Amino acid sequence: MDTNYNLKQRNAGYAAFFLSGICAISSSIVVSRLQGSYGFAYGMTGTLLSLMSIGNLISGFLTGFLPTKIGTRLTVALLTTGYAIGYFAMGLTGWMGILMLAFVLAGLAKGCTLNTCTILVGNNSPDRTRGMNVMHACYALGALLCPFFISAAARAGSFVPLFVLAAFGLVLWLVFLCTPLEMRTAANENGTAAKSGETVVCENGKTAKAQGRALTGKKTDWSFLKSKKFWLLTGLIFCQNAAEYSVNGWMVTYFKNSGIISGNFSTYTVTVMWGATLLGRLLIAFVFPIKNACRAMIRMSLGCIVFYLGLMLVGSQIPAVLLLFAFAFSMAGMNPTAVASAGRMTSAASMGIMLPVAGIGAIVMPWIAGVISEHAGLGVGMTSNIVPCVGLFVFAVLVARVREEGN
Repeated sequence: MDTNYNLKQRNAGYAAFFLSGICAISSSIVVSRLQGSYGFAYGMTGTLLSLMSIGNLISGFLTGFLPTKIGTRLTVALLTTGYAIGYFAMGLTGWMGILMLAFVLAGLAKGCTLNTCTILVGNNSPDRTRGMNVMHACYALGALLCPFFISAAARAGSFVPLFVLAAFGLVLWLVFLCTPLEMRTAANENGTAAKSGETVVCENGKTAKAQGRALTGKKTDWSFLKSKKFWLLTGLIFCQNAAEYSVNGWMVTYFKNSGIISGNFSTYTVTVMWGATLLGRLLIAFVFPIKNACRAMIRMSLGCIVFYLGLMLVGSQIPAVLLLFAFAFSMAGMNPTAVASAGRMTSAASMGIMLPVAGIGAIVMPWIAGVISEHAGLGVGMTSNIVPCVGLFVFAVLVARVREEGN
């Protein structure tokens, strides 16, 4: 194995996901600012958030099959322009048609970055679970810092932050442009990166000896579609996306409009949430490595249920911040652990199915929360998010049972 080559791919995945954390999570702050500037209703705000997730969904499918048609590099180069173009357009106009298209474009970039980074890091990490948690910690770090970048830029003008986010999107695009993407390191029989001469498993299911950087089969292996575990993990990530994106998209607005956290400090609740997420993922990666993924996911899901219920019951600032921190900490390792649990099923094709299908949760739940808020109040809309939290527990238990059955 060419160590420098694989390190370059893995580190590019870390860097790109850090930048994606800044650009993606900023959307929740952006929609709050747009709502304040243009007077959007809750339903329209939820629609904009859902449109970003729709772009994310479409991008996942496109990154699954476009590389076989036009190549990986061109696919990534086209789709990841969405952050730069999308945020630039948001800063230019408040016309709803342009804003809707801009959120879709940002979603395209987000989905492509997620799929590409998952492959770059997953296929080049000796310990897949650690690698995925470090990658998602990079995302959390970007999300943690985004409110500070936005607040600093806002001093120069209310729409300047959007152009700053567009600049971050341009840097992300340049990272991929400078990264070798076409060739993928072969995996050995344990699912880790193979050294030259090792027995590897090709995408067509056959074994061969690794020679150099890019040993892959000519035929895509679709056997993962028959796996119960694959679809249960997809369902689990669906619920995780639904719960997380609903909170990310609505929590700033909820705290501000309900008066629980007033003033500019409500913007920094994003920092609280992603600070907890960053801490949780770093602890999993370096201090308390997960030995039993199924048990860990069950415990994390129970924590999500308990702390989210508590968050919906409190009405003062300090308990709300503490419970939000605890909720985010509980959910921190759910997504990377679930993706890592796919093991040898991880490929461009499987991620092109799993991540977009699971991403539907990120489309549906913010929209549902917006519609419910429009008719029954924001508090009821936010409380509805307990449903995907319960779904996390159900799917985690089912994944554990499938593993026990040997499927």
